[in-house]
Amino acid sequence: MSTTSVRYIVDGVDAAVALYTAHLGFSVVMHPAPRFAMLDRDDLRLLVSAPGLQGGGGMAMPDGSVPEPGGWNRISLPVSNLPEIVEALRSKGVKFRNEIVHGIGGDRILIEDPADNRVELFEFKH
Repeated sequence: MSTTSVRYIVDGVDAAVALYTAHLGFSVVMHPAPRFAMLDRDDLRLLVSAPGLQGGGGMAMPDGSVPEPGGWNRISLPVSNLPEIVEALRSKGVKFRNEIVHGIGGDRILIEDPADNRVELFEFKH
């Protein structure tokens, strides 16, 4: 199983799944909803999400900004006990983009690094 994932915001999840599986050697791990799929290739896990107003990694932020392809790509790191990790990081001054979001495949939160790049902490639903 992959230990680190990369998430891409895409205009069409089905088109992305078709490209990555037919041409780039990925296999589908899960595709539970039209706006989300999880793909694997060797040790790389790719999460593809369509932008939208509700649910999932393409969900709008509390300030109304909506993820779009090319601008919201981020490293997605799997974690356990997300609320505890968030509390510990906040106490150390880590800057967050949002609060914990409960999505289709699990819960997530975005950290902003010093250059305003996003890092997603993701706790899978079991």
